Amino acid sequence: MENYVKNPYLPSWEYVPDGEPYVFGDRVYVYGSHDRFNGCVYCMGDYVCWSAPVNDLGNWRYEGVIYRKDQDPYNTDLQGNLYAPDVTVGPDGRYYLYYVLSNVGFVSVCVSDTPAGKYEFYGYVHYKDGTRLGEKEGDEPQFDPGVLTEGDKTYLYTGFCAMGDTSRHGAMCTVLGPDMLTVEEEPVFIAPGNCYSEGTGFENHAFFEAPSIRKIGDTYYFVYSSQVCHELCYAVSKNPKAGFKYGGVIISGGDIGIDTYKPADECAYYTANNHGSIVQIGKDWFVFYHRHTNGTNYSRQGCFEKIIVNADGTIPQVQMTSCGGLKALPGKGEYPAYICCNLFTDIPVTYVPWSGFMDDRFPKVTQEGGDGQECLAYIANMRNSATAGYKYFDCRGVKRIGVTTMGYAKGFVEVRTNYKGEVIGRIPVGYANVWKKDYEDITLPDGVNALYFTFAGDGFLQFAGFELE
Repeated sequence: MENYVKNPYLPSWEYVPDGEPYVFGDRVYVYGSHDRFNGCVYCMGDYVCWSAPVNDLGNWRYEGVIYRKDQDPYNTDLQGNLYAPDVTVGPDGRYYLYYVLSNVGFVSVCVSDTPAGKYEFYGYVHYKDGTRLGEKEGDEPQFDPGVLTEGDKTYLYTGFCAMGDTSRHGAMCTVLGPDMLTVEEEPVFIAPGNCYSEGTGFENHAFFEAPSIRKIGDTYYFVYSSQVCHELCYAVSKNPKAGFKYGGVIISGGDIGIDTYKPADECAYYTANNHGSIVQIGKDWFVFYHRHTNGTNYSRQGCFEKIIVNADGTIPQVQMTSCGGLKALPGKGEYPAYICCNLFTDIPVTYVPWSGFMDDRFPKVTQEGGDGQECLAYIANMRNSATAGYKYFDCRGVKRIGVTTMGYAKGFVEVRTNYKGEVIGRIPVGYANVWKKDYEDITLPDGVNALYFTFAGDGFLQFAGFELE
């Protein structure tokens, strides 16, 4: 990789969650919904696309707006937001983007001749009599489409199952014909919701939302968000319509389940929902997922991590990092605080609120400007015990560390190389009305290290970045 990867992989002011990554030609394209900074609901923006060379995942290019929500004929009042989409290449070689508006239960489709659009409205998925899928008597509402085309058949995976909702049975698979719209085989359930998971092998990790489908060799991988929301799980089958067996967790938005650097049940970043998928780029496999910022559900940013697909088809859970699980970042120079992969205090919290914002006891990644503005991102409201963690850095001869802070705070920024481990240095910080950089002589061990910065003191600190010398 020519440029070092940092998470989130897109610019700090961009909010593209629900990422569905695909390699077309020599570039990887990511399709997702589009949140706003300081948004009040999910997916307030139009669809945009970003792409990167397959050999340079640190160099993303903005492809622009590829589809607007006012292009859907049903959405003339603009009350429907563009929820998580997916893309597939049809038998005719064109690119078909499937989505569900936030206020309906049927699937819309738009189409383009090129991966990055522009996309034009194409139609609604429907039965042969013209009834839209999701509106026939007995249908369950459609949600979060994932698609895979093989020959003249397109497999459409949909569904949403809230905890305790017995009216929703699980994830569905519907087979579409070569026109990419007409139902050839009616929906069947391929993974259970939590009310129907007992005795299935999906217990405690039942289907919630975010269906996505990939194929590795002769095996279909169904990727989904489980009943605990923050984790992406997978199930496998040799048949795209049946026989899926639970495989495990690929990633958790709070690293819950990871015990290599902390206790497995501790949450190391504030979580909520998750949505993404896996993709092979070159010889490596990756999982794309999203994190939550601004202390809310509604400003999510895309991240990715390198994963391992074992010879037996299993995928071990990977931890969140600041470097995408790839080459460690150089242990010299300046880094922005917003690339933290861990963020927590001494008050255990797993989920950000489902409405509104977290209270002022907790830190959050935020930004100085408004939505879409190229501006400074930083961590706000670091009170006593607030910790931001970064993984990983290749350190050689680091003898001095600086932190850039602001705010009504007085105390120290403690530096560690282990989660809640021994303090190896303290940087004094004080009241500052504008961004101020303070340094202290601190020696880091040579080698690959994590870095944790903890505020110990009074008041509330804003944390913009750090420098390794």
